[in-house]
Amino acid sequence: MSRKMKHQVLEGLTIERIASEGKCVAHYEGKVVFVSQVAPGDVVDVRVTKGRSSFLEGDVIHIQHYSPDREEPFCSHFGVCGGCKWQHISYPLQLSYKRQQVIDQFQRIAKVPIPEVQPIIGAASSTYYRNKLDYTFSNNRWLTKEEIDSGETFERSALGFHVPKRFDKIVDIQHCYLQEGISNEVRNSLRSFALAEAISFYDIVKQTGILRNLIIRNTLTTETMVIVQFGEDNAEAIEKVMSFLKTNFPQITSLLYVVNLKKNETFHDLDVITYSGRDHIEEEMEGLRFRIGPKSFYQTNPAQAQRLYEVAREFAGLTGEEVVYDLYTGTGTIASFVARQAKEVIGIEYVEAAIEDAKLNAEINGLTNTRFYAGDMKDMFTAEFIQQHARPDVVITDPPRAGMHADVVQTLLDLEAPKIVYVSCNPGTQARDVALLAEKYDVTAIQPVDMFPQTYHVENVVLLTKKSPSA
Repeated sequence: MSRKMKHQVLEGLTIERIASEGKCVAHYEGKVVFVSQVAPGDVVDVRVTKGRSSFLEGDVIHIQHYSPDREEPFCSHFGVCGGCKWQHISYPLQLSYKRQQVIDQFQRIAKVPIPEVQPIIGAASSTYYRNKLDYTFSNNRWLTKEEIDSGETFERSALGFHVPKRFDKIVDIQHCYLQEGISNEVRNSLRSFALAEAISFYDIVKQTGILRNLIIRNTLTTETMVIVQFGEDNAEAIEKVMSFLKTNFPQITSLLYVVNLKKNETFHDLDVITYSGRDHIEEEMEGLRFRIGPKSFYQTNPAQAQRLYEVAREFAGLTGEEVVYDLYTGTGTIASFVARQAKEVIGIEYVEAAIEDAKLNAEINGLTNTRFYAGDMKDMFTAEFIQQHARPDVVITDPPRAGMHADVVQTLLDLEAPKIVYVSCNPGTQARDVALLAEKYDVTAIQPVDMFPQTYHVENVVLLTKKSPSA
């Protein structure tokens, strides 16, 4: 029955609430209907795009009544580029929904007793908070319905973001509200210069063209890194582009480029050429300096990253006598952040280049009580590893969205450290892992942090304390 409903229009559905991944929920004849780009309280007409026995998915084709909680999106690209999907919802309401998302995930998945989830720590600024943006050049700009219907001919070159689910289509971004500083000016000026100089934009399908990708990184210390990826090793064009950027934007402290002839935009295995300035930028947090190279990972919302790390450190309850393990340490930012309050910090990370960054950052900051090791977490974090090093009093773990490998969870259970501080960008997989750890641990504190305003993503910190023998 449900498959036959595909393309059917369901009229007058009342949007009830926000569910996981930002989709909203309505009901039709006993079925759950998931709808995107709406707000609770909207009354909408929906065209069904997917049908299953237990639920439907659909797109809004008409809004009969707007929710009083709606706000006018501030970005002209809203609904097309795929970013900032919650612009139409007030920021206080976004925070409320994100906190509820954490509660729902723990009730539905973890199914263990939990304390009251603390009010979410919101961002001081809900726009211009990112320190890194990746733009793609394309000769196949996404055209709006109005442009297509007009029958006119339009410039097809674009520099912007991928249309969701369309790898070959790029939205030409005029102004992005995610990154402050010279970011918008650099992007728009480079686009205009390239068009005037007839420097080809990349053909994503044919994989030809000179200009391929633009990455802009900045810091709270007002340093800026610009990386240009070229799809062809064209010395004349490369010199034109890089000279233009150097001359017109002296604020760029690190001007780099990459020649990438591969079939994807990743460049971690390629040489990065320093055209002007330094080969890195530096961020500061609580007096600590962190060197960020073109291949380095660093939290994309640095102001909120400090709040997140403060929560993790508070949950750890360090007195200066503890040995701390920092699992999935990345470039060692959390490890360095807590090192001054710990006896020793041992960080483990599978990306070897990240570990080298971690060691360098520790050295820059004069931290002599940190040690870092590279290797697959499930292979490194074992009973043998623990026997060779000091047993931890506190384990801080910040895994990727997929959560922790089952072997890592089992090692934590065998280890029985007094405290585990679990930092996660995915409360669903975090709740799954907590359910497994509940055999020996109680959840004693939960603190969500909003790292990504205008989106449904939420970061969450959980404190797990070892159960007493009588428990």
